[in-house]
Amino acid sequence: MSQSTPVAEDPASAVTVVVSRRVKSGCEAEFEKLSTAMSNTATKFKGHLGSNMFRPASADDPEYRIVFKFRTPADLEKWQNSAERLAYLDNFEELLIEPAKTEVLSGMVTWFTLPGQNPVKPPPKYKMTLVSWLALYPAVSIIFLVFGDLLQPVPLLLRTMIITGFLMPLMSYVLMPRFTRWFAFWLYPKNQQSRS
Repeated sequence: MSQSTPVAEDPASAVTVVVSRRVKSGCEAEFEKLSTAMSNTATKFKGHLGSNMFRPASADDPEYRIVFKFRTPADLEKWQNSAERLAYLDNFEELLIEPAKTEVLSGMVTWFTLPGQNPVKPPPKYKMTLVSWLALYPAVSIIFLVFGDLLQPVPLLLRTMIITGFLMPLMSYVLMPRFTRWFAFWLYPKNQQSRS
């Protein structure tokens, strides 16, 4: 993996895009230079949260995966429709074996990201659901144990808003990154990783 930009993600609406490009033999250096320039241009657009370029896993697989994030779908759309991006895409054509493949990820899938892991293939939904529940259940239990009596007089809707307002950042920034690493052996079995 190379070309990493720090990400300050808004978990409520952030959108992750994965672009897979199969590069012709001998064109790798030119492709990486062009891809880096394109990613640097994207940083100037509103809502850009960061990017990573994953190099091919082996010589037998010439596929690069470029992952980038925007704060909202609207911000992403402005970048995708920009003249700057379209100009770069024209320059990519002669370097590729086949047209690029693009996948947009949002919601719970963005919680399950491992460095170096192929983000095009997220874990099955039942695994993501179970691991999320394993993180959520103790967090909610602790919140009610510690703050339950304090929040009891608060009206239900306000109480729920306070709890979820605390819980969502906790899940996105603290719990899920750790639970994803802890359960990586199950979420991303080695036999799947070798095919990524």
